[in-house]
Amino acid sequence: MNANIKLYWILAVFFALLTAVYVVWSLVDPLHGRIEWVGTFGIALSGVLVAFVAFYLSKVHQAQGGELPEDTLSANIDDGDPEMGFFSPWSWWPIMLAASAALLFLGLAAGFWIAYIGIGIGVISLVGWVYEYYRGLFAR
Repeated sequence: MNANIKLYWILAVFFALLTAVYVVWSLVDPLHGRIEWVGTFGIALSGVLVAFVAFYLSKVHQAQGGELPEDTLSANIDDGDPEMGFFSPWSWWPIMLAASAALLFLGLAAGFWIAYIGIGIGVISLVGWVYEYYRGLFAR
């Protein structure tokens, strides 16, 4: 996380310098000769965003108290590998849930009555996905 924090602070300084260069460049421009506000605010706010992320990551790193595996040079790749959980490779419920979301957005664009069908299929798909291991062949 230390490397990420350093990179984000470097990016924040880069965007601050780039904002100053952009303002000077727009003032030197012979056609306009005034500050172009949209680009100036866009670059400056990008720098502010990156500074916020760097500040947040530094506070999180201070609060967690210990060193992360990616911060130590002697760590292996497997040391930072978290447990991701259990996923069903044969489950059709995520596909049904994605189809219901597609119907929901299609209903918002084309006709609202299609959204009601998408909501119904979505509720059924979500319940089926949550309770997949409570009934049938794979019950636990």
